[in-house]
Amino acid sequence: MSRPNPQKTRQTPTLTGAVDLSTLKAGADPEVRRAGPGGTGPHGDGAGAPSRDSAWVLDVTAHSFQTDVVDRSMQVPVLVDLWATWCDPCKQLSPVLERLAEAAGGAWVLAKIDVDANPRIAELFGVQSIPTVIAVAAGQPVDAFAGVQPEPQLRQWITSLLDALRDQLPGIRVAERAAGGAAMGTAAEQLEAEPEDPRFTAAEAAVTAGDYAAAAAAYQQILDIEPANVQARAALIQVRFLARVEAVDASAVARADAAPDDVDAQLAAADAEVAAGAPERAFERLVGAVRRLTGNDCDRARAHLVELFELFAPDDPRVTSARRALARVLF
Repeated sequence: MSRPNPQKTRQTPTLTGAVDLSTLKAGADPEVRRAGPGGTGPHGDGAGAPSRDSAWVLDVTAHSFQTDVVDRSMQVPVLVDLWATWCDPCKQLSPVLERLAEAAGGAWVLAKIDVDANPRIAELFGVQSIPTVIAVAAGQPVDAFAGVQPEPQLRQWITSLLDALRDQLPGIRVAERAAGGAAMGTAAEQLEAEPEDPRFTAAEAAVTAGDYAAAAAAYQQILDIEPANVQARAALIQVRFLARVEAVDASAVARADAAPDDVDAQLAAADAEVAAGAPERAFERLVGAVRRLTGNDCDRARAHLVELFELFAPDDPRVTSARRALARVLF
């Protein structure tokens, strides 16, 4: 998962890997049906998560997930905080998130989910460690990070989420205006006053329309003029990935496993694994391909792996580990 990115982006952030949140309908989990709406959880009294006197910090279970996360995310972003009572880092991160949620005045909502009491939710998101925070907007996860983050970095990440989603989720502006110029709302107004770069506007419109080829061409035009434009390069890599994933079929991984020397199959399978939320498997697959293959096929596998790295933060431990593995193979 990506870590909070302090650089503001014009593009809606994306979390690689589509997640069908509709599977968590109220009453769908047999454990929830047995326990009732409150669940049981590790809280000692069998009453489930503790109640909170807040409209913007919610204790969520599988039973309430549809209403409190999916439905609410149609109006404002919902940050899902996956935690457990035994997790010490969670005890550092959660209070900061709660304080920021209260300060935001409803521009976004914090949904706290105890993974021990609600294992299906953690499984649905493919969570590997906690704390993990996943941003959900319009019913889909759009960005995420794992581990404890400094408060300034959290603030920057949240601001960039709001900036990217403000035009799609009407509740953000409503809450910011009601807050009377709260910190994030003021930042939003300043951003609105800045003239939009028509080149990025055109590219974003193409992404929204699902025309990834047109979006890629628009970002490439920016790079042809400004080769050092970091924002355009990052967006181009992401758009290319989205276009590839759209064309990958469900049998990609099985086909690649059956044909380890087929470089096209390996590249497609790696894309599918990243999209499914398993970048470690994708990285391992392509490092193995670089080790096995020769000539142009080896070069293609290496270049594809390096491009996949750029979908994640440079200090993501999965990326740093895979870079070391690649270096061992090459040198």
